[in-house]
Amino acid sequence: MPKLTIDGMKVEVESGTSILQAAKQLGIEIPHFCYHDRLSVSANCRMCLVEIEGGPPKPVASCAVECGDNMIVKTNSEMVQKARKGVMEMMLINHPIDCPVCDQGGECDLQDQAVGYGFDRSRFNEKKRKVQDKELGPLIKTVMTRCINCTRCLRFLEEIAGTPVLGQLNRGEDAEIGTFVDEFIKTELSGNLVDICPVGALTSKPYAFKARSWELKKVETIDVHNAMGCNIRADVRGREVMRILPRLHEDVNEEWIDDKTRFSYDGLNKGRLDRPYIRNEDTGKLVETGWEEAFAYIKKKLKNIKGDQIAGLVGDLVDVESIVALKDFLSGFDSPNMDCRTDGAKFDPSNRSGYLFNSTISGIDEADAIFLIGTNPRQEAALINARIRRNVLERRIPIVLIGEPVDLTYSYTHAGSSLDDFLKLAKNYAKKNNVKKPMIIVGSGVFECSDGEAVHHALCNAAKDMGAIQKNWNGFNILHRAASRVGALDVGFVPEKGGRDFSGIIDGTKDGSIKVLYLLGADEFDARASIGWKTFVIYQGHHGDYGASRADVILPGVAYTEKDGLYVNMEGRPQKARQASSLPGDAREDWKILRALSESFKTSLPYNTRIQLQERIVEEWPHLGDIDVIQPAKWCVSGKKKKVSKASFVNPVKNFYMTNAICRASETMQKCSEAFNCSDKECLEAA
Repeated sequence: MPKLTIDGMKVEVESGTSILQAAKQLGIEIPHFCYHDRLSVSANCRMCLVEIEGGPPKPVASCAVECGDNMIVKTNSEMVQKARKGVMEMMLINHPIDCPVCDQGGECDLQDQAVGYGFDRSRFNEKKRKVQDKELGPLIKTVMTRCINCTRCLRFLEEIAGTPVLGQLNRGEDAEIGTFVDEFIKTELSGNLVDICPVGALTSKPYAFKARSWELKKVETIDVHNAMGCNIRADVRGREVMRILPRLHEDVNEEWIDDKTRFSYDGLNKGRLDRPYIRNEDTGKLVETGWEEAFAYIKKKLKNIKGDQIAGLVGDLVDVESIVALKDFLSGFDSPNMDCRTDGAKFDPSNRSGYLFNSTISGIDEADAIFLIGTNPRQEAALINARIRRNVLERRIPIVLIGEPVDLTYSYTHAGSSLDDFLKLAKNYAKKNNVKKPMIIVGSGVFECSDGEAVHHALCNAAKDMGAIQKNWNGFNILHRAASRVGALDVGFVPEKGGRDFSGIIDGTKDGSIKVLYLLGADEFDARASIGWKTFVIYQGHHGDYGASRADVILPGVAYTEKDGLYVNMEGRPQKARQASSLPGDAREDWKILRALSESFKTSLPYNTRIQLQERIVEEWPHLGDIDVIQPAKWCVSGKKKKVSKASFVNPVKNFYMTNAICRASETMQKCSEAFNCSDKECLEAA
């Protein structure tokens, strides 16, 4: 390991470490534009110049020079300062210097480094050149005259996203970034280009001219648009969410988020439910009412209703506290009919290891072979797909897909489309191919069939046969799509003894055996077409979506940015979301609504504050109190041994941009759906 001195400070680093990285370890700032921790080194901005004593008689690019033993580096010598001023002067030759109208203003690397390291005047008197802006789609705004050709965007699209649409055209003064053929950037991760662009050439089109960074209140919270539990920051002005940005979490989303997470925030203000409604029994129309009237109406309708005639369903975006409150509310009526699997999935929820992403997301970096079963991770969890791609590029691990062939941005072997194909392949695969840590990723859509529990059992056995279950390695993983799913399964929001599951509840509304149905944010199925009209339906949620269209009573809840809440991601990692904006109108937090409603009946819920509710949760499920800690589950074969059909697996996500109520209300997501899915008839129908 080389030892060197940087600005008089000694440091020992690993072999292959660049001078720039070594300086970061010492807390020494070296300005740079093109360098990025997660991208390859291009060394073309020349801003990170340093002087090496006894080395070349000129400054060198610190990002591209490895540390050598006994090397003496100066990062702030007279030579370095002069070189930086020259580089910065060159950077600004053609830059429009339109900081007052640039959305990057206040967060711009070029702006900061021009002040910190640049010259106070320019010697350039010729006319500035103008570069034509590019049309990259509904998400990315371009002002290409600002571009300094750092090539971060090129490297991100090629190395991380796997969609190399952009390239560097021409040479010298005519060099510019653009598409070789006019086309949109078709990747689920395009919004990250805004974050990595250091100069404002690529900015957010939906956010353009909306706000300045210093006007916004910044709140760290958790995303709910998929089951990964991405760490995000919500920037708010007043009660309006102005933008969503990623937060660093190496084990979950690293420093990226997908476009649905980043750009669907405008849906938080559209189609909102901000007051209670009751459906007029004569006209059939929903009429505004007050909380007391709504509660009284519910009490009247539930009078003389038996517990086995009441059921509850939980949607994809609900926090754990609200799920527990609804479970306790239903238990007060002795109702065993409850389910969180509103997509119709049937699997064994009794064993935790049977429904977790057991290897953990970061465990993808350890796997030496990955099997994708009935899933399209690019659509269901784009950042997991990006992590798999990185390991394919860096470690050349084999990827085997069983199911529909799809574009996954990396090469894979398509080995069949049904469970039988996988079972044949699984036997002794690890031994035959010298694989020590095989990973199986099963899409939750695999279980959306009548024999889902039998499929679950067969997959668990196949994992054992393959060698994916070892003493220090559990390679069996379920890729969920709903943010609420694992939390709901952990607290047991599934049919109790003698209770009905989702399909049983829906059937019960049609034959009249289920007389009351409580929908908590359940917008994943067409409630108006599915639920029988003999059933009294209570809908509690934040958008007037599928669930509200069938409701007899609507109780307005709040969205994920408007409340504190606990979410458990697909790994089983509990994370806390924080309230970023205020509540709209008469809307209230979901658990508080259930607590207030329970007072209308004999048994009110035994907690009055969030802290009391959290204590009740941790007392029964202690692992949910360990925030950001994954408690491994003991392996046990799940499901039931039955004959399994030979049907092919079908990917459940047909339109990435239209998967929940917030996205369907978002104008930005609607534009994306039209722009990126217009060639796919099924996607347009789903939108």
